[in-house]
Amino acid sequence: MQVFRSARPADADRCLEIETSAYEGDEAATLEKITKRIEVYPEGFLVLEIDGEVVGFINCGCAHDVEMSNEDFKELIGHDPDAPNVVIMSVVVVPSQQGKGLSRELMVEFVERMKEMGKATIHLMCKECHVRLYEKFGYRYLQPSASDHGGMTWHEMSMDL
Repeated sequence: MQVFRSARPADADRCLEIETSAYEGDEAATLEKITKRIEVYPEGFLVLEIDGEVVGFINCGCAHDVEMSNEDFKELIGHDPDAPNVVIMSVVVVPSQQGKGLSRELMVEFVERMKEMGKATIHLMCKECHVRLYEKFGYRYLQPSASDHGGMTWHEMSMDL
């Protein structure tokens, strides 16, 4: 059975496993960051559970002014749950479940929840190889990012809700 729900503190270790399985080196969030994101803004931390096991998630924070290269924001410094702009930090599906359309299902559910919350835009950064995927989800390409998070080159994208 497939269930979408907000993350709970007990999910932090499993989310760390998934995060580190999907992101390279320093680009993966730490257990401390994941735990803080769940504690501070569980409404913005959507998990996908299949048969009782978390297999993927999307997490975010909200801001009045979006500065994608702001590394402090990844620790929710400057996060305001009432702000209109959503900033996604991770979109992750465990490797054994990739290629089954689960990231699309996660994104559709996430976008719907953000609309219901009255948010105006969703922003994210991705690697060049994922730009076309996010365009298929309805995001538009903005620009190369000033961020060098994890020593990688990132691209900024956004979606108006």
